[in-house]
Amino acid sequence: MPKRQAGLGFIFITIVLDVLGGSMVIPVLPQLVTSLMQGDISSSAQYYGYFIALFSAMQFLFAPALGGLSDQYGRRPVLLLSLFSAAINYVLMALAPTLTLLFLGRAIAGLSSANITAANAYIADISPPEQRARNFGLVGAAFGIGFIIGPLIGGVLGSFGVRVPFLVAAALSLINALYGVFVLPESLAPQHRRRFEWRQANPLLSLGGLGRYTVVLNLVGTLLCTYLAQQALYTTWVLFTTYRFHWNSWEQGLSLAFFGAMTALFQALLLPILLPRLGERRALVVGLLSSMVGYVLYGLATEGWMLYIIIAVTGLSFFVQPAAQGLISNAVPADEQGAIQGALTSLLSLTAIIGPIVATALFSYFTAAEQPFKIPAAPFFLGAALMLMASLLALRTFRKASSSGPITTPDS
Repeated sequence: MPKRQAGLGFIFITIVLDVLGGSMVIPVLPQLVTSLMQGDISSSAQYYGYFIALFSAMQFLFAPALGGLSDQYGRRPVLLLSLFSAAINYVLMALAPTLTLLFLGRAIAGLSSANITAANAYIADISPPEQRARNFGLVGAAFGIGFIIGPLIGGVLGSFGVRVPFLVAAALSLINALYGVFVLPESLAPQHRRRFEWRQANPLLSLGGLGRYTVVLNLVGTLLCTYLAQQALYTTWVLFTTYRFHWNSWEQGLSLAFFGAMTALFQALLLPILLPRLGERRALVVGLLSSMVGYVLYGLATEGWMLYIIIAVTGLSFFVQPAAQGLISNAVPADEQGAIQGALTSLLSLTAIIGPIVATALFSYFTAAEQPFKIPAAPFFLGAALMLMASLLALRTFRKASSSGPITTPDS
């Protein structure tokens, strides 16, 4: 038990530091892209979408390989390599004089971000089945804490220069990597390792592995819709609030920090209380419906302060990710946790390639100077429609399953 708690604590701290560095640059990213293009926010929005999609494309290509390698060599070396790579990418983006070099730095960032595959597998290694959903919730809380502090710092640093947050993020990533060198224990026991095969590195083939288990296959549609909706929100949040409410980098950072605070509150404090009462299935459906309502309300908000209230009252949406991951992880044996987490990361990355491009294209189209009907919230309304589809698919999945039997075993 002490070793398990120590490993969980390390992953928690690692993800906090990792997300802290990444979230620091969010308030200034659109401004940096716009400055290098010498355009306005509407005309540069599409390029910003490509910038975000490149990150996800690299994650999609390399996450299965890193997941498979972590199944053979362990989680520790994969995590450490990705952390050192993150430090390099932030330095490159901080110094990039052109859009091309900025895109190169973003590509390295996508590669290094695949450490979430090994981190999720690490959590699965050290967690008994009945605690996996709760521990995945702690991972979500770590993201939340990173998003509480990171955007605030990034917003303040951005007032001193649009590239300053990148330099500080590089330093944090280096500290994170060095921390891992001296502290991180290995979680994967030798008897649970399996030999890596290059065919596992094919991201499309890794997605095929999602169909080996009934619960995973049935939830793929739900996850696809959820991930696409999330990308619509994440990609256009800064663009939308800048356009509609004329927020600066500090106001952007403050709103993102509040979003992170609510994530931590719901996933770290409320999820352990409510999950045993609701069960993973009900928690997933309730979270999906809450998220759908939130997207609609974001789009209808007429004042910036309203967004804070909407984030708070639709906080049950933060249950979706840990509940879904708990259901999926419990359906997969110990020696395939890395592979299945890699496949799920690839699925997320695939939607994150498509989602930002579609979302920013919608934003650009409906905010263009020649557009007679301005609808800057069009990506949010698309997200609401996707969450409705995700809810219906989840309900259909659980209606087909046994009303009382747990979903814990693979197909025979």
